Parts: sequence; C-alpha cells; structure tokens
Amino acid sequence: MFRRTFWFSTGVAAGVWATTKVNRKLRQLTPESLAATAANKALETGQRLKDRAVGFALEVRDNMAQREAELGEALGIHEDPELAVARRYAAIENDHSNPKYIEAPMSSQTKHSYNRNEDH
Repeated sequence: MFRRTFWFSTGVAAGVWATTKVNRKLRQLTPESLAATAANKALETGQRLKDRAVGFALEVRDNMAQREAELGEALGIHEDPELAVARRYAAIENDHSNPKYIEAPMSSQTKHSYNRNEDH
C-alpha cells in the first residue's frame, strides 16, 4: 500500500514538473517572446559596440596627441598647449553661420526627380 502511494506521488510530481518545464519552454518560443529576446540582444550588442568604438576613439586620440608631441619635439616645434586645444575645438565645431554651410534655394524650374527608382 505504501509502495503504491509512494510511486503514485512520484509519478504525479514528475508529471507536474515535466508539464511546468514544457509550458515554460513553449512560452519562450512564442513570436512575441522571441522578438523581445532578439531586441534585447540587439540592444546589448549595440551598446557593447558603442562602448568599444568610444574606447577606440579615445585611444586613437591619445596616441595621436602623443605622436604629435613626439614629432614636435623632434622637429623643434614647441606649441602652446592652450592654442592646440583651441585649434582642435575650432576644427571640430560646425559654424553654420559660415556662408559655405548655407544651402542655395532650390530652383523653381526643377519639376522632375532624377530618382531612377521612382515609379513613372
């Protein structure tokens, strides 16, 4: 009697455990769950790539400054560090008030697009 009760209870427990596992796996394989998982992985990968790119850019900038200093020392050029920083910032800034950044107005004679993929 106890032996049957034991094996019956063991069978019920194994059935409940297996059913729970299968249901959990089925929920993971729904399209919504797969899409959410893929989106999360893509965001994590993008963040990792961004972090590596920023680190690489900082390393390149540091090495460039070091090499410029070495070349300046070898050539006997001694530049004021404040001037170098100001020069770099000026080169980076986009001065949109500069005439070369002002776009010319579109001609009123332009009637047709030259996009080859456009439906005709």
